Amino acid sequence: MFPLLPESFLQEIRDRNDAESIISRYVRLKRGGGKLVGLCPFHNEKTASFTVFEDTQSFYCFGCGVGGDIITFIKMIENLDYMDAIRLLAEQSGLEVPDNNSSFEGTSKLREKILLMNKIAANFFHKNLNSPKGKIAKEYVNNRQLTANTITRFGIGIAFDEWDGLLKELKQNGYSQEEICSAGLAIKNEKGDCYDRFRNRLIFPIIDVRGNVIAFGGRVLDNSMPKYLNSPDTLVFKKSLNLFALNFAKSSASGRLILAEGYMDVISMHQAGFTEAVATLGTAITQQQARLISRYTKNVIIAYDADSAGQKATGKAIELLSSLGVIVKVLKITGGKDPDEYIKTFGVEKFKTLISGSGNHIEYRINDLRAKYNLEDAQDTISFLRQAAEVFVSVRNAIEREVYINKIASETNISKEKFEIEVNKRIKEKGKKLFLDDFKAKNAMLTGIRDTVNPQKAKNLLGAKAEEKLISLFMQNPDFYQFITERISEDDFVTDFNKRVFVYIRDRIEQNLSLDFIMLSKDFSNDEMSKIIGFCANGKLTHMNTKEETDDYINTIKKAKNKSTLKDIKDMSMEDWSNSFKNKSK
Repeated sequence: MFPLLPESFLQEIRDRNDAESIISRYVRLKRGGGKLVGLCPFHNEKTASFTVFEDTQSFYCFGCGVGGDIITFIKMIENLDYMDAIRLLAEQSGLEVPDNNSSFEGTSKLREKILLMNKIAANFFHKNLNSPKGKIAKEYVNNRQLTANTITRFGIGIAFDEWDGLLKELKQNGYSQEEICSAGLAIKNEKGDCYDRFRNRLIFPIIDVRGNVIAFGGRVLDNSMPKYLNSPDTLVFKKSLNLFALNFAKSSASGRLILAEGYMDVISMHQAGFTEAVATLGTAITQQQARLISRYTKNVIIAYDADSAGQKATGKAIELLSSLGVIVKVLKITGGKDPDEYIKTFGVEKFKTLISGSGNHIEYRINDLRAKYNLEDAQDTISFLRQAAEVFVSVRNAIEREVYINKIASETNISKEKFEIEVNKRIKEKGKKLFLDDFKAKNAMLTGIRDTVNPQKAKNLLGAKAEEKLISLFMQNPDFYQFITERISEDDFVTDFNKRVFVYIRDRIEQNLSLDFIMLSKDFSNDEMSKIIGFCANGKLTHMNTKEETDDYINTIKKAKNKSTLKDIKDMSMEDWSNSFKNKSK
C-alpha cells in the first residue's frame, strides 16, 4: 500500500511527536478527568467530545466517531496522504525518512508523479505567456493592470489554442497519457484519444500551503463558455478542501483573512497590499474550507460580488464560519461589482477605507432584511421581526444579543420583552433540533446504519458489537492470545471488516510486533482507523479485562454466526441446497 518503512522509524516518529503537542496546534485542549478534551475539528459541536488519549497517543471524537493516531490526525487535518504526513512529522522532529529504494508504489508513486507533472505544466504555461505567441494574453493581463512582479508571484500563464501542446511537453518528460489524464491535465475521449484540458485560457496555478502546485484554474480570454475551468479532483487536489492563495495569505501579518470569489479579485487585492486575501475554487464555500479558515484565523472579512449570487454565497459563508466561532464581517462594495473593479476604479486608499468600515455579519443580515421589507406596513414588519429573530439565534453572547433586541424593538416600536420571547423561543427550537440531530447521528453510529466501513453491522448488530469488544480487549490484553485463539478463529466472525482487524491483530501478536496505533495506520484508511480507535475508546469505558468477559464475547459471536448460518440455509433455493451437498461430497 505504501513504502515499507521500518517499524523502528515509526516508533521514533511516535516518540518524538507527542499527541498533545501535535493536536493542540489545531484544537484547544483542556485537561479533565485524567484526559484531554476539546471541540472536534471535524464536525460542529458546542460540547467538547473530542478526546486525546495520552497512554495510546490517539484521539477519538465520541460525537462524530472520527479517530486515529497522530499520523491519521495529520492526514485528515492537513489533507495529506500517508507519506506526506510522515514527512511532515519527520521534518518537524528532526528525522529523515529512510529511503529503502523501493520507490513509491501504487497511489503514493502516482501522487508524486502528479505533483511533478503539475510543476512542469506551471512552468510551461508561464513560459508561454512570455513567448511571442503569448502576445494577446500578455495584453490582457496588462489591461487588467497586473504588474510583472504579480504575474511572476502567482505564476500566471497561458494555455494556447492547441489540442496537445501540454501533452507533447509532458510526454517529452517521460509521462504516459494515462498518467497525464490522472493528473487532470488531459482528457480522454470515447475513442481513447487524449487532448489538453486547458486550451486558449489564462492559467492560474493553485498552490497548497506547502508550496506544491496541486491544480490549475483557467479563464477564457474571450466571451466563450464556461468562463472559468478548474482542474478536476485528483489524488493531490480536492476543490472542497483547498483555497486559492492560502499559501501566501497564511503568512499575512494582518491576523485575518479576506474571503473573495475569484482569482482576479484575490490577485488584485494582493497587488494592492492585502496579502490576506483568499478565494474558494469555483464553488460556494464548503464546511471543510470553513474549518480550514478557522485554523488560521478567527477574523474573516467576506468580500463577495455585489450581485444576487454573491449575496447568496455571503449568507452561506456567514452561517458556516460563525458556527465555528469565527468573527465575520462583510464588505459592502458600492460603485463596483467586485474588489478587483473597485480597486481599479477608486484606488487602494478608498479600498482600505471600505475594509475598515466593514460591518459585522449580524448588521449585514439585518440591513439585508430591512431592504426587503417596508417597515411602515404592519404585515411587512411582522415578517421582518420573525426573520430578525432567526438571525439573532446565531448570536451566542447574551449581552450582544440583548443590544440587538433593544435596537430592533425600538426601531419597530414593539415591546422589547415580547420580541425577546420570540428570539428565546427560536433558540430553544434550534437547541432541540441540534439535540435530535446529534441523537440520530449517535444512534446511527451505535446501530451501524449507513456504516460504510462495516456495512454488515446493521444486520448483525449483537454479533458485530461483541466482535468490536473482543478486538478492543485483545489489543489491551495481548497476553490473552492463547486463551482467545484456542476458543475462536476468524471463521467465527459475522462481519468481514471485524474479521480482517482480528486477523491483523492476531498476526502481529504472533510475530511479537507492536500494537501501537501508529503501526496500524499504514495498513488501514482514515475511516477504518476511526472504527478501530472507536472500539478501543469505548472498550476503555466498559472492559473488566477478565477471561470471563472474553468468553462472553466469544460465545456471543459464535451464537450470532450460528444464527447467520441458519438464516443462510433458510434463504437457500432448492438448487443451492442440492449443490451444497454435492460440493461437500467432493
